[in-house]
Amino acid sequence: MTSRTLRTTPAQIVTPSARSAWLRRALRSTLTYALLIALAVIMLLPFIWMFSASLKLDKDVFRFPIEWIPQNPQWSNYRTIWTRIPFLTFFYNSLKLTAIITFLQVATSSFAAYAFAKLEFKGKNFLFLAYIASIAVPWQVYMIPQFILIRELGLVDNHMSLILLQAFTAFGVFLLRQFFVSVPNELLDAARIDGLSEYGIYFRIMLPLSKPALATLTIFSAVFVWNDFMGPLIYLHSDSLKTIQLGLRMFIQQYSADYSLIMAASLVSVIPVAILFLAFQRYFVEGIGTTGIKG
Repeated sequence: MTSRTLRTTPAQIVTPSARSAWLRRALRSTLTYALLIALAVIMLLPFIWMFSASLKLDKDVFRFPIEWIPQNPQWSNYRTIWTRIPFLTFFYNSLKLTAIITFLQVATSSFAAYAFAKLEFKGKNFLFLAYIASIAVPWQVYMIPQFILIRELGLVDNHMSLILLQAFTAFGVFLLRQFFVSVPNELLDAARIDGLSEYGIYFRIMLPLSKPALATLTIFSAVFVWNDFMGPLIYLHSDSLKTIQLGLRMFIQQYSADYSLIMAASLVSVIPVAILFLAFQRYFVEGIGTTGIKG
């Protein structure tokens, strides 16, 4: 037997302590994944119940014990919601308002955030603090003066009322400003030396580098506008202008409610938001982790 056959590598030696450490890591990982799966199931449980309820007759929705898989699924409920009320019109109005308002909020917030983060002008810090302080003012405080203003402008029962009122967001300015601050000033100074204007820096440098923050603001803004109920309730009166959230309310009568149709319509209304989140998921996670690095 030669010395070559007796030679062993460190990887071939498994000590009891190493084996015990590996078992602990494996057990910890298993418990972690089990906990995460359990939490995911708990979070999805309301949606599972909604889907189950949307396939039942109205009298069976709240029957106990819960029948998770209906014996006679009522797929016709998903057809009825489009004929019982002008659901397609409400769906279109919500898509229209969400797209326009989200675009305006991202555009105005990014412009203001760039100025607050990278430009120097008198009173910048005071103006920024005053602008951000408006977040702390409850909407109920200025709701009535806001309505009086819109009424004087003749924009009640008009989509333009919601578009003008929601085109600006202090939260969006704060979110994007925190991200813009993390961009090195040396990069912008080099662009200025090369002759690039401030608008050129904004469009060609800041926006491409800010995809995670822009995606985060897009999701927040779109979800807020899509789920907004009080705004459309106050300013929109005609059925041809109402949004999907007001449409869901039409399934509720004075003495009864079509809960199965409400669940079906609610699930359909979730689809655009889910698609938006899945499309921007990678940027959204990255944006949550990177915004707020610097103050």
